[in-house]
Amino acid sequence: MAERDLWIAAYDVRDPRRLRLALRVLKGYSTGGQRSVFECFLTEAERKRLLAEIQEVLAPEDSFLLVLLDPRSPVRTLGIGVAPADPPFFYIG
Repeated sequence: MAERDLWIAAYDVRDPRRLRLALRVLKGYSTGGQRSVFECFLTEAERKRLLAEIQEVLAPEDSFLLVLLDPRSPVRTLGIGVAPADPPFFYIG
């Protein structure tokens, strides 16, 4: 299985329609988030797909930020932190 890295994705979208589309794209890749900031555990291929999809949605006046978190840094969570895991199988139908 491909190695996944933790990325933080954030956006600022000015148009309500594009905002809904950007939210739909990010929710497809994220494991959690709040408002316009999301945690995404991505492989390199998923990262490239995310950037291609979000680029189709956003306009020049919008902002998008994707930041790789250093895997050597300790992770500190408040509340209940659950590490993401792929399910044993995927259903496509």
